[in-house]
Amino acid sequence: MANTSDIKKGLCIVYNNDTFKIVEFQHVKPGKGPAFVRTKLKSLTTGKVIDNTFSSGHKIEEVRVETRKYQYLYPEGDTYHFMNTDDYNQISLQRETLDSPDLLKEGEIVTIIIRTSDELPLSVDMPAHVVLEITKTEPGIKGNTATNATKPATVETGARVNVPLFINEGDKIKIETEKGTYMERVKV
Repeated sequence: MANTSDIKKGLCIVYNNDTFKIVEFQHVKPGKGPAFVRTKLKSLTTGKVIDNTFSSGHKIEEVRVETRKYQYLYPEGDTYHFMNTDDYNQISLQRETLDSPDLLKEGEIVTIIIRTSDELPLSVDMPAHVVLEITKTEPGIKGNTATNATKPATVETGARVNVPLFINEGDKIKIETEKGTYMERVKV
């Protein structure tokens, strides 16, 4: 059993008979009253995100997990197939267990969190950013660059991202996977 001082981002806990991963947390010590921890919890079975507040010293049940590197192979409907890079075993996961499946490119290396008690895959952690090629976007209009104007673009995985006007088809861009937003153009 752990308590609220052990809470950190990525920790997996049992709460309300479900397994949750801590997405965000904030220790709050008000001037009056006891301290508490404000958290955002993501259910690893349903993908639903909830807000919860734990009082200081509250006991939480920690889930023992292991992280393993897997290579993304291919999609099949709502099922995504991955291969362990150490022993070449393959697993299949449903779309809802992935945070941003639209940004997943074949061959990408991801980290899968697995519950050690029953070898059940709980969630997939994408890399912090991915580099993808623009396959479709409208040409930028000259003279509209004075403001931070953006336009929609489709990348090679099918995801839609807002990009600056100077980005053209065929350009490679870096995308932040957590928010799904444009970061920068990548020189080839």
